[in-house]
Amino acid sequence: MAIALSLLSALSYGVSDFLGGIFAKRSSPWQVAIVGQTSSGVLSLLAALIIAGSPTSTDLTYGALAGLGGGFGVAFLYRGLSTARMGVVAPLSAIGTALIPVIVGLATGDRPSWMAMLGVVFAFPAIALISRVDDGGHDDGVHRGGVIDGILAGVGFGLLFTFLGQVGDDAGLYPLALSQLTSVLGVVVTATVLGHAWVPRGRRVWGAVVMGPLGATAQGAFLYATHHGLLSIVSVISSLYPASTVLLASVLLRERILRWQAVGLVFAALAVGLVAAG
Repeated sequence: MAIALSLLSALSYGVSDFLGGIFAKRSSPWQVAIVGQTSSGVLSLLAALIIAGSPTSTDLTYGALAGLGGGFGVAFLYRGLSTARMGVVAPLSAIGTALIPVIVGLATGDRPSWMAMLGVVFAFPAIALISRVDDGGHDDGVHRGGVIDGILAGVGFGLLFTFLGQVGDDAGLYPLALSQLTSVLGVVVTATVLGHAWVPRGRRVWGAVVMGPLGATAQGAFLYATHHGLLSIVSVISSLYPASTVLLASVLLRERILRWQAVGLVFAALAVGLVAAG
């Protein structure tokens, strides 16, 4: 169950990131983040009203902290996706997204089987290979900016996964809804500090509301996956979301999948297989 939910989370994140990049190229990435995260938060709140749960104050605190990290991450992710290749920024963000929860999970008592741990080991070169880029013909300034944005996004998402993984099994979806609504605050603060306009304006930016169901599904699936599996394992599988982003960019935007990226996709499949077998 944990592996299936993690894969659902990865797929939803990957499609959401692809659409986020498309919308961010047409409008302000900060405004796209506001609309997308608000849409996800509202949907999660509606779901929380239907699905029973008894969150403690600690659960809600973890949800709020997760949201601040997620808001920080999504702000830099969309900024990077709007200025650099999708196949660069999204995979780079996944390294931090996977690494931070793995370290926390192992430090707090996660003890995966040797086969599952081997899958975790394979996942990191998979992400690294998918992240490699061909610099020929690309502007160094744009490339560096995309790398920085990807790393900062990874830190934010790593904190999101780590804190969300601490929410109790009986909490329901209220901490998740709080996380997504708090992430809007994270985007606002980040945009304000960097001097960017974040209030949604114009028709195009409101198209990002369709990202709401994807965001709610991605985080909801991850939350429930942590209830059935180890944080160190679930976070790694969910962090393979760049695979779907890269494949979509290749099919729909004609971004070429480089040879080492293809090898990375094979490693990603191997990592999932090992974790599932373990």
